[in-house]
Amino acid sequence: MEDQAAYLPDLSIDYPEDNPTEQLVKIVYDTDQRITFDDTYPYLDQSKDFKWNHFKCYAGLFCGVFWINKLRYGVRVKNRSVMRRYRKEFRNGAITLCNHVYRWDAVSVLYAIRYRLTWIPVLAEHMMGTEKWFMRSIGGIPVPDNAKGTRAFYKAFDELHERKQWIHFFPEARSWKFYAPIRPFQKGAFTMAYKYGMPILPCAISYRERKGIYKWFDKPEVPLITLTMCEPIFPDTTAPRKDEVDRLRDLAHSEMVKAAGIKENTWPSAAD
Repeated sequence: MEDQAAYLPDLSIDYPEDNPTEQLVKIVYDTDQRITFDDTYPYLDQSKDFKWNHFKCYAGLFCGVFWINKLRYGVRVKNRSVMRRYRKEFRNGAITLCNHVYRWDAVSVLYAIRYRLTWIPVLAEHMMGTEKWFMRSIGGIPVPDNAKGTRAFYKAFDELHERKQWIHFFPEARSWKFYAPIRPFQKGAFTMAYKYGMPILPCAISYRERKGIYKWFDKPEVPLITLTMCEPIFPDTTAPRKDEVDRLRDLAHSEMVKAAGIKENTWPSAAD
């Protein structure tokens, strides 16, 4: 991948300096329904209604959202050849990562990996907002905050791994709109990669100045999007779990910093 300097968009957003997981995107809660994310919640929903909604969501992504995203944000994908070069290594699924920086960043990752069916662990609070239908239908699975729910959550991912499905994580946890540095990572993605022996495919979003025809589709200060796919990282499941999880996290973070063109990143790799 070519050496690139990061373009820094100026949207006059006051980003926190000491809390990398602070909630900046306001969640509009659905006051008509409260959900308990325990072992009774269908983390892997097998109902006909869910399957139909899942199909409709992906059909809508393929027929419309992918192309709107590309037109509005000028999405470019770099180093997409990794999908071909590591086809055999990805045959049993992979874990993708991306910095969490705009509304359709997951859409950009799905576009980059050629529309593979992907499941996304998400903060449970998002499953109680007004956009919960889309979050759920795209493959979102809420991360519970209790022991019974956690066991059911991992049981669902055990089954998805058996099906050789892809999994996507935003290891920064919360979205900061068009933020350039790569924030610290939670350990969840790397713990799961170690548990299942799955390759990790880091992706880094960086920005370009809005020029030409793209000035017609949004404000000039809103940047265009470049998604750079890094080389995959493979877990060593013979190494001690804690040491290997730390190594995977640190390596993924450094590779994404490099891919985003950030010369001096302001955050460490570890969030916990």
